[in-house]
Amino acid sequence: MIDSLLTAIITFVVFAAGFSAYKTRAIEQTYPNIGELTDIGGYRLNAVHLPRPATADLPALVFIHGASGNLRDQFAAFAAPLSGRAEMLFVDRPGHGYSERGTAENALPSGQADAVARLMDKRGIKSAIIIGHSFGGAIAAAFGMRHPEKTEGLLFLAPATHPWPGGVDWYYTLAAMPFLGWLFTHLFVIPLGLRRVETGTLSIFRPNARPADYIIKTAPELVLRPQTFRNNAADVVNLLAYVSAHAPRYREIKAPTVIITGDSDDIVLEELHSRGLARDIVGAELVTIRNLGHKPDYVTTDVAIAAMERLAGQPRDLQVLAAQAEIRIADLTEESAEPSAVSQAVTTS
Repeated sequence: MIDSLLTAIITFVVFAAGFSAYKTRAIEQTYPNIGELTDIGGYRLNAVHLPRPATADLPALVFIHGASGNLRDQFAAFAAPLSGRAEMLFVDRPGHGYSERGTAENALPSGQADAVARLMDKRGIKSAIIIGHSFGGAIAAAFGMRHPEKTEGLLFLAPATHPWPGGVDWYYTLAAMPFLGWLFTHLFVIPLGLRRVETGTLSIFRPNARPADYIIKTAPELVLRPQTFRNNAADVVNLLAYVSAHAPRYREIKAPTVIITGDSDDIVLEELHSRGLARDIVGAELVTIRNLGHKPDYVTTDVAIAAMERLAGQPRDLQVLAAQAEIRIADLTEESAEPSAVSQAVTTS
């Protein structure tokens, strides 16, 4: 009986690990690296670097993605609408996308901020506007504190920067554990995670509509690879203690700052994080958009770009643009709520 049970367990482990390895290769074949790896001192960071065009009217822009993401997320949102306007650097954070994890300090936003600064040096970018979405907001804040000479401005998009009540989801805690985490990520994450990609990506946009091509453009499945998921879990698990210790220091930030957030963000609560940043960073402008969820980079891309222009010294009334975006969001919501002629016929028949 014991021998049979042991045989069954071993068979399951071998099968599950083999399936995860197979799907990891398949995911990487579906979403190959679109960036370039650069050694920044013992390990390599991956990034897409678009050199400064002759027509540029903005400073260099450095984009830092959020948890469970990779550089494709911000690249798909901003590369095309900003084409010809700036030098741009879209970074895979350490241990995400195709970047190597590097040293132990890269499990914290401060270490990742330093890694981005070293990559900028390697790419010849002396200073830039730093744009951080969600978890990337904590890294952007750390960058502004640790590398003020490289910071021309800070743009926070639905940032995660302050302590919050409660902890994190159980699967992050489990995945970050030394031995059980390895088993969990190598045996269960891919088969379970692949079933949640659709609902998970819909939820980060809610209450707004997710673009139909969002998954194919941004490759969220890359985070399901076992080591990447463990890196992501460690980042998330470490964040609460980190921001609890460092949020009181945000007053040290002197760079021009804009914060764009939605009042309907269920992923990162704007009343804790965005309002906290606006309170803590002297002179920061808070732009709160009604009925906007967690993705201002996609839903209100125009407002985000106007904020970059504002940080570059160009006259932009972000509050007026936010009000216009609210009207647009309301119109889209009404359109999606209206039943089609077919459904009306079915309902009234």
